[in-house]
Amino acid sequence: MTVPRSAALAVFGLFHLIFSLKTAQAGEISIVQAWIAPNSTIGADIPLHMTVVNAGAEGDALLRVRCPMANFSEKVTVDKGGEGAPSRRAVPTIAVRAGGDTRLTAEGHHVMLLQTRQVLAEGETFECATSFRRAGPVPMTVTVRTPPT
Repeated sequence: MTVPRSAALAVFGLFHLIFSLKTAQAGEISIVQAWIAPNSTIGADIPLHMTVVNAGAEGDALLRVRCPMANFSEKVTVDKGGEGAPSRRAVPTIAVRAGGDTRLTAEGHHVMLLQTRQVLAEGETFECATSFRRAGPVPMTVTVRTPPT
């Protein structure tokens, strides 16, 4: 059985399109200054602070964070508009700008580690796995430290 040339070209074009969309490489995304505050309560919800560095020419998006010391994680933003105190709401992704740093802090977009499984003491470190739309999986090391004043 022979495949018509037009069908072969269409399949080749489709593969080219799919692979060209994933332009960011894991090497273009790095995570620095990832930290959480110490906590003596098991089952607590704690904000994870980090800076995502994107050396690529295109933006990306943080899709998922998994940490062994928490049952769940949630990407959130803080709404400061309107009446009353700022409120936190879940978001499906967090945008990461091209060619620069995106800081994730408790005052804006960030990740909440939910239902911690252990006490978190000053100086401890642990590994988390992140996943980005273009760059794919990027590991990170998180340090437990006192928040800066």
